Amino acid sequence: MKTRYTSLVHVKKNIVQKSERLLQQANANANHAKKALENSLAYLQEIKHPSQGKITDFLANRALFDAQRTVIHYNQERLQYTQKEIQEAKEQLKIDMIEYEKYKYLEYEEIQKILKEIKIKEAKDLDEIALMTYTNKNKEAF
Repeated sequence: MKTRYTSLVHVKKNIVQKSERLLQQANANANHAKKALENSLAYLQEIKHPSQGKITDFLANRALFDAQRTVIHYNQERLQYTQKEIQEAKEQLKIDMIEYEKYKYLEYEEIQKILKEIKIKEAKDLDEIALMTYTNKNKEAF
């Protein structure tokens, strides 16, 4: 049954689905960021400290450590950002779900109201038919 809220319910449902997709994308981004952080930490562990050799080797190794620490710091910030993004997406999804449920409930209430009006009209029509049948039988009896 179509009501004045039907189109709003469809729009809100589409918005909820969009919010769900955004949350899924945010979760995927967080997983990628976590994996990148784990990989960069593992690579830092693999770097060997030179115990002897030229000073240029020591300086190169130190630069490599600094670069890897910078990558780790970037990946940590990225992971924090994606976790914040997930939290915001969850909050938006919750708001959108509440709006959707509100309009869905309003649509349900309007459908119930229409059905009640239809039942009342049918009852009146049946009463009218019964009254006409009764008066016709009484006229035939006389």
